Amino acid sequence: MKHKILLVDDQQELRSLLAANFRARGYDVSEAEDGASLKAAFEGPQPDAVLMDLRLPDADGLDLLSLVKKQWPETEAIILTGFGTLDAAVEATKRGAFHFQTKPHNEGLYNLLERALERKQQFQENRKLIDTLKRISGDASPVFQSPPMKAVMRTIERIAPSDVSVLITGESGTGKEVVADLIHTLSRRSKGPFIKINCAALPRELIESELFGSVKGAFTGAQGDREGLFRQAEGGTLLLDELSEMPIDTQSKLLRVLQEKEVRPVGGRTSYKTDCRIIAATNRQVEEAIRDGKLREDLYYRISAISVSLPPLRDRREDVLPLARAFLKRFASQADRVLTDFTPEAADRLRSYDWPGNVRQLQNEVQRAVLMSEGSQIDAHDLSVTQAQLNAEPGTENLTLMEAMERNKIVEVLKETHGNKLETAKRLGIGRQTLYNKIKSYAIAA
Repeated sequence: MKHKILLVDDQQELRSLLAANFRARGYDVSEAEDGASLKAAFEGPQPDAVLMDLRLPDADGLDLLSLVKKQWPETEAIILTGFGTLDAAVEATKRGAFHFQTKPHNEGLYNLLERALERKQQFQENRKLIDTLKRISGDASPVFQSPPMKAVMRTIERIAPSDVSVLITGESGTGKEVVADLIHTLSRRSKGPFIKINCAALPRELIESELFGSVKGAFTGAQGDREGLFRQAEGGTLLLDELSEMPIDTQSKLLRVLQEKEVRPVGGRTSYKTDCRIIAATNRQVEEAIRDGKLREDLYYRISAISVSLPPLRDRREDVLPLARAFLKRFASQADRVLTDFTPEAADRLRSYDWPGNVRQLQNEVQRAVLMSEGSQIDAHDLSVTQAQLNAEPGTENLTLMEAMERNKIVEVLKETHGNKLETAKRLGIGRQTLYNKIKSYAIAA
């Protein structure tokens, strides 16, 4: 899409020369010869940038600048003048100008405009991100304050505008679908459809027809043509959640679709071009899924041009209270309750808990507490997280009996081998990476 710029200058020869040069560089250019023409342009489409002479026959450029920023707050403004003074430059900047450029113009003006448009685009992306976070969290304050999640958000901002495929990894409940939603919302495909499929939720015999479509009579029960999610996501984004739960033979067909950018319905003879961005997600350790035959290695490399790894909530405790307060605001409003905050004791309990179910568990906990509380604040006794759970040995408070037995056995063998993980894995009959994963999962000090 061409950037729209508006040139405001009473010198017709200079204005026409600039307009011709900007059009040659691919810009959509409009012209105004004075303040009245500029004001008339307010009735039309908003330009991306205005380049305006400081001195016009019927108006002061600085006064017009104020009008421009009021009428078009997102439009970048560059002031042009043959009579540059420091005071005028300072005043123009105060009133919102991107830059103050003296005449005669040279190649630097075009570079200046590019920088102004880049700032405008960055501003729009940041605002989009904030708006999306507000919609998801129900709160205007930042909900991610930990360094790991700030790094994730910076990555999302950088990759969202592209069409590159993305693999999101992380434990259940860490917010993989929220991140996928952010990427789509901040992308150029945001006005297109966002289609989601949970690969673990569909029967093996139906997943291919669901993804690729099918023709009438392709299999028992196929009473008509089915479009398929790839075609439904045309021009938008397709989220493949729990990718490693997709049958391996279906993964082979998916790989071919991604390579050839074509999809053929089950039982069909004709392939169709496909144009949708792919985001995949999994809560499995990728290396383990590949080794166990749950995920094709070639598909992994094809689909993970960019990987986003979401840390568990226990590794980013700075986010617990901001998230909890965002959930509190949302659920209190839904329940028509006046709840202002968490008491210090409740806040301490929330921060201290390990949240094995991650953000999803925290959200459910706050929703329950809103319904159970009787005061104006959530107190510790309103929470289902008990002091006993906090005092339990780390890594054991939420384990099943079998998991606790497995943890105890790993600890026992680690002691016997004096912490030698390779030897421990051999004695237990498991791979070394599997041992590492279990040590981390069970919070074993090793």
